Amino acid sequence: MAAKIYRPAKTAMQSGKAKARLWVLEFDPETPRSIDPILGYTSSGDMKQQLRLTFETQELAEAYAQREGIEYRVIHPKEANRQSLSYTDNFRFNRLQPWTH
Repeated sequence: MAAKIYRPAKTAMQSGKAKARLWVLEFDPETPRSIDPILGYTSSGDMKQQLRLTFETQELAEAYAQREGIEYRVIHPKEANRQSLSYTDNFRFNRLQPWTH
């Protein structure tokens, strides 16, 4: 029973970082998914794939995994390397790229 601990990135549908601050513990699949031959749905008998535990900090998630005897790996988040610009920066006088339509 292995698990991964990570902090999810914000989704493209939101501008804030509301759910991106929590750390998540998810279990790895123990058995592969099977395809239903009639309907084509995928299913699995592994109920741990449905668990998604959230924690305030990485240390709390690691402490829980150690206390429960869960083998885990930590995936550290990548930091965004882009600057946030305001709308008025599009019309700056010293802009690097020319503004065109």
